[in-house]
Amino acid sequence: MNDHVEAVRRESSRFAAVLAGIEPTDLVPSCPDWDVADLIWHLAEVQFFWASIVEGLLDEPEEVPPFQRPAPELLLEAFAVQSARLGNALEARQPDDRCWSWHGDGHSVGWVRRRQAHEALIHRVDAELAAGMSSELDTDLAADGVDEIFRFSLDLDNLPDWATYEPDGTTATVALSDGSASWSMNFGRFLGSSPVSGNTYDIPALKLASLQGLPDAVIRGEPADLDLWLWGRGPLDPLSIDGDQSIAEKLRRTAADSTK
Repeated sequence: MNDHVEAVRRESSRFAAVLAGIEPTDLVPSCPDWDVADLIWHLAEVQFFWASIVEGLLDEPEEVPPFQRPAPELLLEAFAVQSARLGNALEARQPDDRCWSWHGDGHSVGWVRRRQAHEALIHRVDAELAAGMSSELDTDLAADGVDEIFRFSLDLDNLPDWATYEPDGTTATVALSDGSASWSMNFGRFLGSSPVSGNTYDIPALKLASLQGLPDAVIRGEPADLDLWLWGRGPLDPLSIDGDQSIAEKLRRTAADSTK
């Protein structure tokens, strides 16, 4: 069982320690539009936001007060304050305490704990990539991360009423090498125009499903390799693919917008 609060603290601490040793103007290769200062600000802002949500058990994101970006030399200090605040807030609340979430199934502190553990983990990886170093991922947390990205970032389980999903007939299964978990899916496209934003969508999408028959491809790997690859932070090379090799490229394209 993952202790997500401990993971938030551990990964955030590693993030800060790595970035304390490099320049804020250094680039982050896994986030091409960002330098180190942008990366620190992003995670500080995210942790400020969710600390505010959990502390107040807020029902709406508009209830979170504004948070001003500090000067570059103060970013790590601001991050440390917000990271400690988030850890304390998550620990003080019960997992089933209700709060706002952007996901329909995520309106609980337990969901926030899990999401923020993986947010901190992936950005710790970004920090290490910026510093030209790497360290291992906790195996259980990485396996949990694969499940989390499929269920809460990629699976189109609850379409808005203005959108449609059109399957394209291709399928895949992603599995851990030890056989302890797997995720099967249909690929297709998400189509529609949002009446709120006015944006029109025609983008790759997938739905988790119990498949009838064999998938077009089975992608297997160790938890850390799968988690990093799905997030665009690791290569495809450590994974094995049985079946249509192009399905792996399709899955990564589908995940790309959700894993920036």
